Amino acid sequence: MGTQVDTLTAANLYQARIKDGIPPELKKTPFRNIRDLLSMHSMTSGGKTFLIYYDNDERAQKLSYAEFNARAHQAANFMVEDLGIRRGDRVATIAYNHADTVLIYFACWVIGAAVAPLNVAEDDRRIAFILRNSQAKVCFVREEYLERAQNIVQGADGDGGVANIEQIIQVGGAPSDRFINFHEALKNRPTTYLADESGAKSADVPMSEGGAATAGLDDEALLVYTSGTTGSPKGVILSQYNLLVDAQGISQWQAITGNQRMMCVLPIHHVNGIVVTIITPLYVGGSTVLNRRFSVSRFWERIVREGVNVVSVVPTLLQFLLEYGERERAQGNTIFGGGVSRRDLSHFRHLICGAGTLSVALAKAFSEMFGVTIIHGYGLSETTCYSCFLPIGLSWSANQRWLLAHDYPSIGCPIEPNEMAIFSADGSGLQLGEGERGEICIRGHNVMQGYFNRPDANAETFKFKWFRSGDEGFFLRDEAGRQFFFISGRIKELINRGGVKFSPFDIEEVLLGIDGVKVGLAVGFKNDYYGEEVGAYVVLEAGARLHEASIIAGCRARMPFEKSPKVVVFGSEIPVTSTGKYQRLKLQDRFAEWEHTQFGR
Repeated sequence: MGTQVDTLTAANLYQARIKDGIPPELKKTPFRNIRDLLSMHSMTSGGKTFLIYYDNDERAQKLSYAEFNARAHQAANFMVEDLGIRRGDRVATIAYNHADTVLIYFACWVIGAAVAPLNVAEDDRRIAFILRNSQAKVCFVREEYLERAQNIVQGADGDGGVANIEQIIQVGGAPSDRFINFHEALKNRPTTYLADESGAKSADVPMSEGGAATAGLDDEALLVYTSGTTGSPKGVILSQYNLLVDAQGISQWQAITGNQRMMCVLPIHHVNGIVVTIITPLYVGGSTVLNRRFSVSRFWERIVREGVNVVSVVPTLLQFLLEYGERERAQGNTIFGGGVSRRDLSHFRHLICGAGTLSVALAKAFSEMFGVTIIHGYGLSETTCYSCFLPIGLSWSANQRWLLAHDYPSIGCPIEPNEMAIFSADGSGLQLGEGERGEICIRGHNVMQGYFNRPDANAETFKFKWFRSGDEGFFLRDEAGRQFFFISGRIKELINRGGVKFSPFDIEEVLLGIDGVKVGLAVGFKNDYYGEEVGAYVVLEAGARLHEASIIAGCRARMPFEKSPKVVVFGSEIPVTSTGKYQRLKLQDRFAEWEHTQFGR
């Protein structure tokens, strides 16, 4: 799978994927692959709604299990017969939340291909790097990004382009002579009836040389890229089994069943949106409501309209909902807006919250205003998605105690597919006890297959047979002896802005390219809206007369708003280690006055 590891690292990585002595080859799920799961629901509950998609204009598209299964197989046939995609190949997407994007993902998984989803908010250099590094053959691109994608692939910015991308496929919009149109290509594709009573059609199983192109559980499903402290993004390899076993663990912990409905307001280029609110409801035969983007004014109303039981959010969205509720209350409306009352939400169970930094203050304010249970959790792309949650069976007072009483909101207890422990932060492999702070480490069946073509990162990450998160934390036990984990900080210096992690090195490369900057350090500082925001600590060259505005403008010219510094602090001294390494985390207090500031574009 492209992990390129030595014998010792391979053995350590294998050990990190064992749970309670059960090796990863002894599968915990009963399905042969994702296609098997989808086809089962299509045959047994073909007429049941699987996916409801809302665009920005409030238009809704509904697909039953049988309809979705048919379209996914049609797309799979198109990939095999027209694009030459085969089992083991990779496909990239430059898209956003849309039913089409979900269909492309599933079409790949039907034939055993993998998806490398890209975030359109990233800068062109990073997108080009990921396209090259992923070795994707084909890139599916939403209509509005076609010109940008073509420039990236052809190397219009002078970086050499992306030679491995053989074709760009247009998704959405009117047919064009320049690109194959995804929707036009699916017209009149062969179909056969499934053996169910719905009358819905499903395309034939796509074939390739040597037989059926359907996948196995160990086939690669996702290649998602995460920032690293070395600067270059690292490709996280997740198998079909990773996705299914984590979804199984999430559904069991959250008590998600086939008669429940989830809602996705998070981007589906990220594992949270993909695993929690698409794969998890699929796993149990439930339904999901996919939103083009999060809308604070429509959030509660849509939960009521569609009978949603559970929504996955990040702390940033809690902050926006809190402010919206305050505005509505000030105007004499209900805090939920849109005429929604608390009684209308009687079916709603709870919010899942993770991915970003949740503060005690935000958890307290949100709980007091809305009285909605927050099931706080934690996980990483490297562990597929979630690894732990607060238990759903806690009373309101117990839930509040674990959220508010220990300086940091607890991220809860490990879910079934994995174990968690605290190890010494020095990387010595010493496991620590209750209350001792160290590095959060995870092992189990939802741990990734490894970093793609990064033997250095794999060796360091798995050197004592657990996955090392880079996050500092500790655990406390309750009266029943359960371990409740907490995040207390970071060992790595990544900046976690609203659940999206940025490498400081990427930002610093841009800072140092500005004439007059002698030293430029990217610093993540506490912020109410995004958990952390991006700041720049700058030491100027002698005689330089740069101002904050010019430095911010220089960064914005080369990076998206999300990644660019919002504040510049000038100084002359920089804390360093004994070996001369910059200590960015010691500069965070220089940005304390902007903790409560929301930065506009």
